[in-house]
Amino acid sequence: MVSRTESAAATRRALLDAAAELLDSGGPDAVTLRAVGARAGVSRGAPYGHFPDKDSLLTTIAAEALDRLADQVQAVRSDARVSSADTLHRGLAALMTIGRRQPHLYRLMFASPAGAPAAIHAAVRAADRAMAEFLAIVGDLVGGPDAQRFAALLLTSAHGITDMEVNGHLSAHKWQVSANELVSMLVSMIDGARRP
Repeated sequence: MVSRTESAAATRRALLDAAAELLDSGGPDAVTLRAVGARAGVSRGAPYGHFPDKDSLLTTIAAEALDRLADQVQAVRSDARVSSADTLHRGLAALMTIGRRQPHLYRLMFASPAGAPAAIHAAVRAADRAMAEFLAIVGDLVGGPDAQRFAALLLTSAHGITDMEVNGHLSAHKWQVSANELVSMLVSMIDGARRP
């Protein structure tokens, strides 16, 4: 027999999954509590029992995505067989893959969180965790004192590369380079800059 707590957790999970699907297919405007409830196959009022508003729901989706990204980066970082430069390249690739495959989610992950205080707190915590993991892989390559400076360069570059690629402005025909090659160039330049 399923307990009330298990049932509530299953409903919440179904709502989050439905909202993520709607976000992927139609962007934030496609995500309404009514549409999410219908897609999840629950009663009209069920979404309101778990999320006070749409912003809280979207912020929760972003928090979960940031936590998954942090887990991915942590897993890459813990593989002792991979060099620091390759670890950094893989961490950036994990981020950029979200941007390529789920552009609406990607933008949401880097938007200011909104909604209920608990949802905002969870998103801030997840973002801090993802940033700490990223700073750690950058620090493993360049050293702690320079990690933030190089992390800022890498993140702004990765965002720009991803945005140009997703919007069709980074064609190999026009620029003679792929997004992955640009990331490799960045990592190589930073790896070279740290050496005396």
